[in-house]
Amino acid sequence: MKLNIVPARTGLVWVKLGITTFFRQPLAFAGLFFMFMALMSVATLVPFVGSALALTLLPAATLGLMAATLEASKGKFPMPTILISAFRAGRERMRAMLTLGALYAVGFLAIMGISTLFDGGKFARLYLLGGKITQELVSAPDFQTAMWVSTALYLPLSMLFWHAPALVHWHGVSPIKSLFFSIVACVRNVGAFTVYGLAWLGVFIAAALVVMLVAGLVGSADFAAAAMVPLMLLLASMFFTSMYFTVRDCFVTGDTEAPGNL
Repeated sequence: MKLNIVPARTGLVWVKLGITTFFRQPLAFAGLFFMFMALMSVATLVPFVGSALALTLLPAATLGLMAATLEASKGKFPMPTILISAFRAGRERMRAMLTLGALYAVGFLAIMGISTLFDGGKFARLYLLGGKITQELVSAPDFQTAMWVSTALYLPLSMLFWHAPALVHWHGVSPIKSLFFSIVACVRNVGAFTVYGLAWLGVFIAAALVVMLVAGLVGSADFAAAAMVPLMLLLASMFFTSMYFTVRDCFVTGDTEAPGNL
């Protein structure tokens, strides 16, 4: 396995592949994404440790969506059990994935802890525990500072874990090494990932504008409210589908059956 440097325009290719692959099996991917969301939601309900448990399971669940994309790219129908692929690859790989998840949980909770220094924990409580979002709350300067600090700190955390689940699961890389390889791949391909992020931002904004335009034409604000949430969830599903291709193209292996060469 070796790092592959791709041109910046590849970011657009990743977005296109995510969308087209989703539409190969739209019902399967939509169902898997809602199962993914349900799994995270149920995990948060566990008393005392719910948020930490959900964060620990996130890398494994993300790997499941990548595995579903791999199946669809081969022309196969991804079954629901593919979401737990990380826990069906043997005890050693499962332990490595759970270790990776624990590291992610620690990193994310540390970011939330840092954010409390700026607003006394209002942003962290809202994000981790939920609650009522009010205009007064989100417009408060200390809340906005905490939000932007968290966003800035989350970027390197995301880069550390972007490729890591796939490297652990498909290539047997240790959790710590997978984090190193992941952030190096993101940094070396920063042009492609920048285009990728901006392209997805454009897709989400364009979709929202279309909904608002249609709502204006039909004269119904209820239409916008009813259509926006499911549309955003479907686009989020396409985004997660596209993640597999970012991993596939950033690493090259000598095994023609390995994900890196598909």
